[in-house]
Amino acid sequence: LTRQRFLFVCGKNRWRSPTAEHIFSGRKGVDVLSAGIASEADTPLDDELVRWADRIFVQFRSSLGSTPIVCLGIPDRYRYMDPQLVDLLERKMARFIG
Repeated sequence: LTRQRFLFVCGKNRWRSPTAEHIFSGRKGVDVLSAGIASEADTPLDDELVRWADRIFVQFRSSLGSTPIVCLGIPDRYRYMDPQLVDLLERKMARFIG
């Protein structure tokens, strides 16, 4: 079976996308990374990450080529591994990850 490569993107790559990377890494059938779009992002989004991903999950919509984009619609009010954030991510990702 082919593994899916999921990239989670938020602003500074400090809370939301690293939380998603943490909770979904190690899941069967997926490889997961995270990045941010802000200049001060811990892991800045770049062309290599976009090309790596089979699917990109973002909090915003932008021109990222032909890679499918899924907007999770999670507001920027959660800290890393916040239980409410984990719950939201689990529910919103259920249809993509078994």
